[in-house]
Amino acid sequence: MNLSILIGFLGGMGGTEIFLIILVLLLFFGGKRIPELAKGLGRGIKEFKDASKGVAGGEEEAKKIEDKK
Repeated sequence: MNLSILIGFLGGMGGTEIFLIILVLLLFFGGKRIPELAKGLGRGIKEFKDASKGVAGGEEEAKKIEDKK
């Protein structure tokens, strides 16, 4: 997906559009379910960040091991 299209879409959203999106989410999932979805999304983002840091850290450790040889 083209990034400029995505940014253009988000830039054109006003208060009414955001309100309608929230209303549709409430209708689909209900008030009790939305906090659970937000927690799951937060955990997923945290795991992704931790994994990306782990990959970067793994590369540094591999270089240290190569230097010792």
